[in-house]
Amino acid sequence: MNKNLTTSVYTFSKIIKNNYLYIDKTKYIYDIVKNPVGIYFLSRPRRFGKSLTLSTFESIFLGEKELFKGLYIYDKDFDWKKHPIINLSLNRLRAKTADELEENLAIMVDDIAEEFDIKIERKRSYQKFSKLIIELSKIDEVVVLIDEYDKPLLDNINNKAEREGIKETLKGFYSVIKANEKYLRFVFITGVSKFSRVSVFSDLNNLDDITMNSKYGTALGFTQNEVDEYLGGSIKKIAEKQGKTYENLRKTLKDTYNGYRFCDEDSTVYNPVSLTKFVMEGKIKHYWFETGTPSFLLELMKENSYNLMKLESLKLNAAAFSTYELENLRVEPLLFQTGYLTIKDYNEKYDEYTLSYPNLEVKSAFLNYLTDYYTPLRKEDLPQYHNELIRAVLINDISGFMKILKVFFANIEYDLHIDNEKYYQTIFYIVFTLLGIKINTEVKTNKGRIDAVIETDTHVYIFEFKLFDTAKNAIVQINNRQYFEKYLLYKKQIVLIGVGFDKNTRNIKDDYLVEKV
Repeated sequence: MNKNLTTSVYTFSKIIKNNYLYIDKTKYIYDIVKNPVGIYFLSRPRRFGKSLTLSTFESIFLGEKELFKGLYIYDKDFDWKKHPIINLSLNRLRAKTADELEENLAIMVDDIAEEFDIKIERKRSYQKFSKLIIELSKIDEVVVLIDEYDKPLLDNINNKAEREGIKETLKGFYSVIKANEKYLRFVFITGVSKFSRVSVFSDLNNLDDITMNSKYGTALGFTQNEVDEYLGGSIKKIAEKQGKTYENLRKTLKDTYNGYRFCDEDSTVYNPVSLTKFVMEGKIKHYWFETGTPSFLLELMKENSYNLMKLESLKLNAAAFSTYELENLRVEPLLFQTGYLTIKDYNEKYDEYTLSYPNLEVKSAFLNYLTDYYTPLRKEDLPQYHNELIRAVLINDISGFMKILKVFFANIEYDLHIDNEKYYQTIFYIVFTLLGIKINTEVKTNKGRIDAVIETDTHVYIFEFKLFDTAKNAIVQINNRQYFEKYLLYKKQIVLIGVGFDKNTRNIKDDYLVEKV
């Protein structure tokens, strides 16, 4: 039976009733709900299926067994008993102050109480939440589902005047769960970020955090086997229509959208929105980035002069990236939890993780957005300039290449960046790394210099950029250190390009030097 595809419906019952594709994740869900009681937390990047997972739990605890016919959980040992459910989605909640958050939480609880014909006279949101649990427990054990628990915090992460009050409001609200544990059958909380337990969840120390539990590493997102089983036929049709082989298109999709890894075990998943949108449209695009921009994260990186080159292979222990504090915001946990970095390797001996970009979609789009912050170019204009750089290289137009490259350094603020070597290195890194997505490029940085190599079918270009130094010294360094030696057997024309960077104009000097080997 052909299934409809959607990236905008997150209600399990609607997906099933309207014949939308549902990739069966109920094996993981059954493993959780079969336990007599439980309070769970799961962090995943946005648009990764968290809302659908909560909706699936809701249908289970509403006793809607027939919706699950044909799925793993359908004939398993489960009572399918109907429970009263408190379903709180903070994704739709807007609050710029602690008072506004308090008011909106109270309204949300009152609305749910009204569905059960319960009127709560208490004033504070946490008091209302507690009273609602107690009243509903007179029907049966209560199920609590909280989606995007951290949305008010993330919305105000740069609002230093209010974020502490917002944190304390949420902390008090969520503390109700532990206080009323005896009335609860099941609790599941999702979010993008994972604040440490001494922060938002300090009063909820009985929380079972399954974020990096290997048992649930592929519970959200699509595995390669699931893609082959559920979407393989559609991908084959797209390949035929585009004149490509299925194997080549499958590899391209894997490189572009797969690669997210959330645990020690070496198992990766696709972003479900990106892959589904590709199958719906037949075009490889940055679908995930179209759903939101990481502005607060980019601002934090720029403010801290963060070394982007580290992101290619960042080695950390779990404590350094798995949680963070509002009072001490660090880039690495935010990058990992929001999905811009993922686990690439785990060294059990040293308890050390290697993080990097999950795939080409994230790497390319993230660097495009960074260009918006570090250069005078808008991200919408960037593809045009990169294509012009590539065309210049392919026709051996070094003069044209250097002329376009200078655009990226135009109008840099004098006072802020005149002596900031890392700032200029960042721009070089972004430009050449983005080139490397389309043509064979390597870029390395060191104190006072940047090395870059671009390889085409006929040429190998070796660049040496000397920050606040001369082109002559750049060429001398290439020759003295014989950077070209490894390419001598390539049977291609090797071109050495020495480039100086002018401290006064804050741009590439016009007297660059070119030598052929």
